[in-house]
Amino acid sequence: MSDNKSPIKYFLSGGFGGICTVLAGHPLDTIKVRLQTMPLPAAGQAPLYAGTLDCAKKTIAREGFRGLYKGMSAPITGVAPIFAVSFFGFGLGKRLQQKTPDEELNYIQLFAAGAFSGIFTTTVMAPGERIKCLLQIQQGGNSPQKYNGMVDCAKQLYAEGGMRSIYKGAFATLLRDVPASGMYFLTYEYIQRALAPKEGEKKDASIGLLGTIFAGGMAGIANWAIGMPADVLKSRLQTAPEGTYPNGIRDVFRELMRREGPLALYKGVTPVMLRAFPANAACFIGVEVFMKFLNIVAPGL
Repeated sequence: MSDNKSPIKYFLSGGFGGICTVLAGHPLDTIKVRLQTMPLPAAGQAPLYAGTLDCAKKTIAREGFRGLYKGMSAPITGVAPIFAVSFFGFGLGKRLQQKTPDEELNYIQLFAAGAFSGIFTTTVMAPGERIKCLLQIQQGGNSPQKYNGMVDCAKQLYAEGGMRSIYKGAFATLLRDVPASGMYFLTYEYIQRALAPKEGEKKDASIGLLGTIFAGGMAGIANWAIGMPADVLKSRLQTAPEGTYPNGIRDVFRELMRREGPLALYKGVTPVMLRAFPANAACFIGVEVFMKFLNIVAPGL
């Protein structure tokens, strides 16, 4: 992405890219959350899910393919503002560090701009993440459903504990998104620069598209490699009954280390990584396409 694009263009393009992300990646996100939050099996019993494929098979068998899209209303409703704010924060973070609009930033500055965007997104993202996770862990079949969709979930959370309940896990979301967003945008920009045609070389549109797909996909993988441990803690905290972890994320971390060990911080990593490449490739294709559209219809924006 060019260094002289306005934060407003980043905002609008990011919103469109976010919608592309959710449509491409939500089924594997559902599997990730279910693996992260499944109860520990009793002695001598098999775990609820043997892994990613087993979780997918059981979800489809009990709930149909729609079960994989459970909880999508929350991210779809919030995804445009979330990604819009994320890309706006990145564009603003770049602009604040530039002495001139065309100045090319170094990689440390790009990481800082990405991390800056993570602060912006948490305020929008935390409530949607809380609702999404609670809806995703509801099992189908004959088991009772506590929440009847996104709005009902939000109403019940507010009735139980007000805005504090809706924003439960916000600090954990911040711990995830600040470093992960820095790595996300840094990786994309690094690969795009590495793949860019050298001076005097002819631009090839097909190579440019493949470069965007590869850079976007790898940015998603880098994002989750950094953000996965905090995401596991966040999911546990946000789906636990009220009062389970009185000291918040610290209690979640202590219990997880005591009962399951460090590897549990990467629980659900397989569906995350399977989802990360296509979902984020779709995101950056959406962003780049919409950015080009804005350059044509609103060049002065």
